[in-house]
Amino acid sequence: MKWKRSERLVDMTQFLMEHPHKLIPLTFFASLYESAKSSISEDLTIVKETFEERGSGLLVTVPGAAGGVKFIPTMTDADVKVVAEELMEQLSKAERLLPGGYLYMTDLLGSPALMNKVGKVFASAFADEKIDAIMTVATKGIPIAHAIARHLNVPVVVVRRDSKVTEGPTVSINYVSGSARRIQTMVLSKRSMEKGQRVLITDDFMKVGGTINGMKSLLEEFNCELAGIAVLVEAEHEGEQLVEDYLSLVKLHEVNEKSGTIALTEGNYFVKGGSLDESSINN
Repeated sequence: MKWKRSERLVDMTQFLMEHPHKLIPLTFFASLYESAKSSISEDLTIVKETFEERGSGLLVTVPGAAGGVKFIPTMTDADVKVVAEELMEQLSKAERLLPGGYLYMTDLLGSPALMNKVGKVFASAFADEKIDAIMTVATKGIPIAHAIARHLNVPVVVVRRDSKVTEGPTVSINYVSGSARRIQTMVLSKRSMEKGQRVLITDDFMKVGGTINGMKSLLEEFNCELAGIAVLVEAEHEGEQLVEDYLSLVKLHEVNEKSGTIALTEGNYFVKGGSLDESSINN
């Protein structure tokens, strides 16, 4: 079957977006569309320019016999601000207030469209890092972890509070929860990670950082390396902060249960994160 250029462009774009961060040889596309490599190169130039003009991502070319192209999902700072503003608008509603200064977020975490945007925000921020897996703790961090993993094309590792027979042999650690200062337990299957992997940790809410600190300790038990920390909402805290180097999308400054007010601002993403260009990406 001989493909028209318009058909190739549509199909090629869809394929690249469904396989982010995967190196695709030009010979693959040439064989798939029964076209010359020169024609495929011209098609990819059009796709690359369209991605960049729309701010959808970067199409990186890797030279050499073993080279090819790979799509890197990215977001402009302006688009990230739109996502942050959408979150703040939703989270500022008084009916979300929970005892202890927490916010009800389950409905937002269950929104595929919103989580897809959040996942792309953090995947964009860590696009220049070598990341082998996304780690989170059950249960509310799971939607965020899967959303990020989709755009980075890596697996998700879920830490649990107790062991399951279906997990097989496990590694268990004790850690101190941040705000309550209680000793708690984390469990992870021994088959979840391999030695030397670089792991991005994520969670939906961080007050002091005890849970994230616990996951960092688990990484050490597996001889894995921390690649970064992504937090959807961080809470301002006057006491000791257990985690320092992280990215947050929204910051919760103050909640007043009596007046029903919630003070929110953008997180530190725009200070520590930001847009990438092609030269920033590690091939």
